[in-house]
Amino acid sequence: MEYQKPLFRAIAVAVLTLVSVQGGAQESIDEIVVWGSKTDDNFANPSPTNVINQDDIVSINVATTEDVVKFEPSVVIRRRFIGDANGVLGMRGSNMFQTSRSMVFADGVPLHYLLQSRWNGAPRWTMVSASEIAQVKVMYGPFSAEYSGNAMGGVMEIETAIPQDSEFHFDSSYFSQNFDAYGFDDTVTGYKSFASYGNKIGDTSFYLSVNRLDNDSQPQTFRSGGRVSANLPDSELTAVSGSIRGNDDLGNAVNWFMDTGVVETETNNYKFKLGHEFGSWSALLNIAYEDRSSIEDSANSYLTDNNGNTVYRGNVVDGDDRFSVPASRFAASTLERRSLSTGLRLRGSVTESIDLEANINRFAVLRDETRTSSTHLNDPLHTLDGQVSDFHSTGWETAEAKLLFNELGFNGLTMVTGLKKEAYSLNLDVYRSLNYQQGEKTAFTGRSGGETELFSAYAQLNYQMNDQWDASLGLRYEEFESSNGYYDDDRADTAEFDLSRVPTRGANEYSPKFSVGYQPNELWAFRYSAAKAYRFPIVEELFSQYEAYNAISLSNVELKPEDGNHHNFMAERAIDRGYVRLNYFTETIENAIEAQSTILDGGISLRTFIPVDEIETSGLEFIVNADNFLLSNLDIRFNAVFTDSEITKNSANTTLEGNVYPRMPERRGNLLATYHLSSAWDVGMNVQYASDSFGRIDNRDNEDNVYGAQDDYLRIGLKSTLRLANGIALGFGIDNLSDEVAYVAHPWPGRTLYANFSYDF
Repeated sequence: MEYQKPLFRAIAVAVLTLVSVQGGAQESIDEIVVWGSKTDDNFANPSPTNVINQDDIVSINVATTEDVVKFEPSVVIRRRFIGDANGVLGMRGSNMFQTSRSMVFADGVPLHYLLQSRWNGAPRWTMVSASEIAQVKVMYGPFSAEYSGNAMGGVMEIETAIPQDSEFHFDSSYFSQNFDAYGFDDTVTGYKSFASYGNKIGDTSFYLSVNRLDNDSQPQTFRSGGRVSANLPDSELTAVSGSIRGNDDLGNAVNWFMDTGVVETETNNYKFKLGHEFGSWSALLNIAYEDRSSIEDSANSYLTDNNGNTVYRGNVVDGDDRFSVPASRFAASTLERRSLSTGLRLRGSVTESIDLEANINRFAVLRDETRTSSTHLNDPLHTLDGQVSDFHSTGWETAEAKLLFNELGFNGLTMVTGLKKEAYSLNLDVYRSLNYQQGEKTAFTGRSGGETELFSAYAQLNYQMNDQWDASLGLRYEEFESSNGYYDDDRADTAEFDLSRVPTRGANEYSPKFSVGYQPNELWAFRYSAAKAYRFPIVEELFSQYEAYNAISLSNVELKPEDGNHHNFMAERAIDRGYVRLNYFTETIENAIEAQSTILDGGISLRTFIPVDEIETSGLEFIVNADNFLLSNLDIRFNAVFTDSEITKNSANTTLEGNVYPRMPERRGNLLATYHLSSAWDVGMNVQYASDSFGRIDNRDNEDNVYGAQDDYLRIGLKSTLRLANGIALGFGIDNLSDEVAYVAHPWPGRTLYANFSYDF
C-alpha cells in the first residue's frame, strides 16, 4: 500500500518534538470520573448532540460496542447477530447501507471504514471493547466544519477510560438464542470474556485488555429455487420433497429449498494504551489488534429424493412445482481477518489562550482472506475446486492538527482551525483455486483496487454575543484525488491477466456552515443550523470490480461527490434532571451514490454504483432524557423519529421519481427505562421499534415477514444487575422477549438470553 509516509512521519516527528519541549500544568488524561449530567452541556455545539454515559446503558444487554449506541435517536445498526462483522451504521437521512456518511471515533482514532460500502462498510467496532467505554458523544449532521462530508448522517465520538490507579476488571457473558424460520429450528449459543489491567505510575498511565467473543449465529440466508424451462421433460427432473412453499420479497410464489446454516464466529481483540503527561501537555498512544475468523460450512438442504438422499443440485420437481437448485448456493466459506490500528493523540496549551490537538492514525489490514468452495461439502460431486478472495495492501492513514483559540481579542469570540490529510487504499484479488481449503491461488479471476486522498483545511468562528445569543460560522475546504485505480479487463488472446488502468482524477469543494442559538431563560433553548457538505466517493465505489460464484460487482470511475444541503431546527425544554428536545431536520442530497442490484438468470446478483440525481429527506425527532422521571428512581431515555425520504429527481430512470428511498422507515422509536431498586440493584427495560420499509429502489418489494423483506419490528428487552460486595456484579437479561421473527433482508435474532458476571479489583 502506498501510504503518504513522508507526511505521516513528518507530523509524527513534529508531534513528538512538541511534546518534548512543552512545560506547565495540565489536567489528567481523559479520565471521565464524573460522567456528565442529563442536561445538555453541548448546547453551543452547532450539531444536535446526545451524550451517553455508563448510567445510561444499564438497561441494555451489552455484548459488543454497537449495543451501547443502537438506542439513540435516528440511529440504525444492522447487527444481525452478536459478533457480526457487518454491523453497518445509518444515521438520520442516511440508510444503513450508506456507511460512508457516518463517522465513528474512539479516543480520536477513526473506526469508520471508508474503503467499502453496504454490508462491507461497517465501522470496525471490535477495535474498541464495550467494557472499556466511558462515554459516547453522538452528533447529528455535518454542521461542524471540523468534520468532512462523511458526517452527512452524523458523528460518534467514543471516549474510553484511562486508569488513574491500579485497576483490574474482568467480565464474562453467556448468551443463548433460539431461532425458528423456514426449515431451521435450533438453539445457538456464545460467550464473551473481557479482562483488563491498568495503572498510573507518576505521570504515566498504561492499560492492557483482552476481549474474546465466540458465538454461533442463526442462518443468515435462505434460498428459493430458480426458474426451469417449461420445455424441460420430466425425465430430466429429480423428484424431491421438503421444499417450503411461500412468497419472496416481491410477492412471487417460490419454493424455499435451503438455508446457509450456522455461522461460527470468533473475534479476539488486544488493546494497549499508554498515556503520559508532559507538564501542560498530554499524549495518548492507542494500539489495537483484531484477530477475527468465521466459518460457514453447515448449509441445510431441505430437499430429499425418493430414496431419502439429500439433494444439493439440479433441476427438481416437488409436487407440481418445478425449480432449479444451483450447487453453488451451498458453498462453504472460511474468513480470516487480522487488522492493526495505531493512533497517537496529543493535547496541550501553546499559550494561555491557544490549545493544540493533533491526531495521527494508521489502520492496516494485515490479512483478509476468504476461502470458498464451489459446492456443499457433502455434495457427492464436491471437489477441492473453489475460490480465494484476498484483500492486500489495504488500509488508511490519517493525520490532523487543529488549534483552538479561546480568545481572539474580542470578548466571547473563539475559533477552531485545522488541517487534515487522509489516504486510503484498497486492493482485492480473486482467484480460482484448485484447493480452496489450503488457500491455493491457482489463477486470477478478478483484480481491482486503487487509492483516494483527501486534504482538508477548516476554520469555525464561535461568538457568544451575550447570555442569550450565540452564533457560529464555519468553512471547510476539501481537495480530493483518486489515483492508481485499476480493474480486470482480461482478454482471451493474451497470456497475462489484463488490467484496465484508471487515470488520476481530482476535485475540490468548499462547504460553508452556519448556526445560531437563542436561550431566553434557563428553561428554554433554540438553535438553527445549516450546512453544505460534499461526500467524495470511496475506493470501492470507484474501482472495486469482481465476479464471484453468486455475485458480480461493477465499479463506476466517473462518480461525482454527493452534494448535500442540510438544515436543523432544535427546541429544547429543561425539566427536573433532564430535558425534552424536538429536532426538525431536512436534507437534500444530489448525486447520491446508490449501489443498485439486480438478479440475473441463474440467481447471480449484479451490482453497480449508480448516482441518483436528487433525494429529499425531512424528519422530526422527539427526545426525552431524564432521571427520576415521574417516579423517584426511574431514569428514562426515550426517542421517536418520523422520517420522509423521497427520490425527487432521477433522469436516468424517471419512473423512480416519487419513490421512497430504500431502507428508510417512516417511524422509529426507542426506550430505555431503568428503575433503581436500591443503590446496588437495577432493573430495566428496553424497546426498539421501526416501521417497515423498502429494500429496493424501485419499491417493488412489498411482501412482509419473508427473507429479503424490510420488516417492521417491535423488540422488547429486559435487564437486571445486582452489585454485590467485593467488586462482584451479576446480571441477567433477555432480548426480543416475544421471540418475534423479522427480517432486515437477513433475519434479526430470535429470543436471546444473557447471563453476566463481572469483577473489579
